[in-house]
Amino acid sequence: MEVTEGRVTVSVPEQSGDERTDAVFFNPDQQLNRDLTVATLRTYREREPRASTYFDATAASGIRGVRAASEGWRVTMADVDPDAVALCRENLATNDLEGTVVHQDANAVLHDQHTVFDVTDLDPFGSPIPFADAAFANTRDLVAVTATDTAPLCGAHFASGKRRYSAVPRNTEYHPEMGLRILLSALARTAARYDVGVTPLLSHVSDHYVRTYLDLSHRATDANAAIDSLGHVYHCPECLHRESDHGLTADPPEACPVCGSDQVLTAGPVWLEQTHDPAFVRGVRGAIDDTMETATRGERLLGRLAGELDVPMHFDQHRLYKRWTEPAIGMDDFLDTLREAGFDASRTHYSGTTFKTTARVDEIEAAVL
Repeated sequence: MEVTEGRVTVSVPEQSGDERTDAVFFNPDQQLNRDLTVATLRTYREREPRASTYFDATAASGIRGVRAASEGWRVTMADVDPDAVALCRENLATNDLEGTVVHQDANAVLHDQHTVFDVTDLDPFGSPIPFADAAFANTRDLVAVTATDTAPLCGAHFASGKRRYSAVPRNTEYHPEMGLRILLSALARTAARYDVGVTPLLSHVSDHYVRTYLDLSHRATDANAAIDSLGHVYHCPECLHRESDHGLTADPPEACPVCGSDQVLTAGPVWLEQTHDPAFVRGVRGAIDDTMETATRGERLLGRLAGELDVPMHFDQHRLYKRWTEPAIGMDDFLDTLREAGFDASRTHYSGTTFKTTARVDEIEAAVL
């Protein structure tokens, strides 16, 4: 079937959802991801005008690479499936666009001694970790990453999360943010092995995937700074208190400082610094246009993300009120009450009932009840 996204029309196999089949993979539910990719590439070009080459590492139908080519990027696409390679070439030709398509594993392309890309985009089926070393070792400016294995990332599949990401994830009520910060931690540690520092420009969790765009610095001091951005979260499942500290060595409290429980859980190492650059996010929001079918949703997501308070981890208002056995009040009134009590507070992009605040869980309860 033919699919039109943005300025291009491509042929893709008929399929829906994220279930893998024998056909060349195409996920229509990832259109928001691809629309925001285009808007991010537009914004990043203003930040780094010399960036011109884009590598779609696991291209499948090629729709992401074709859209980048339509924006003027010199595109290379790779896939190990010969049918995908043929489809990528067909979709470039259909749109009168130029690009290079190779029937090769992405790691092999990246490790080619003559190849360094300005932007590398990792959007595999599942975990991006098998491609992360090659990407950070051989990319000049920006690495974009999608992870669809959210169950391991957020701790729902605990053992596989530890194996893949060399970290301890915990399945909490803030599991979307847990997944994002576990992913950022793994990517920062991978990049640091190559003396590469990472700065998240834009990160979001949407539709059961995590997406992040990492600006690169090829200085060992910046790699050190990225490692210094890592630490651990200590979570009390009894009262829902959480706190964090920096460092690769965990130092959990012997008991929860709020309720005294000795069941405090440790997660990490996780990324503890800001997961996005608010100014860059506002730029991406301004780069969305009416050719994008998800424009309204994207603008709403980015608007909320730009105003998100820079503290880990978020709370779920409904989970708190359920624990307090009280009916929840409206979110705007709830946040205003916290601010009137002297705390910073904001909505988050994770869901309509999530928020961030500088208040502890007992301070939240005292303020709103």
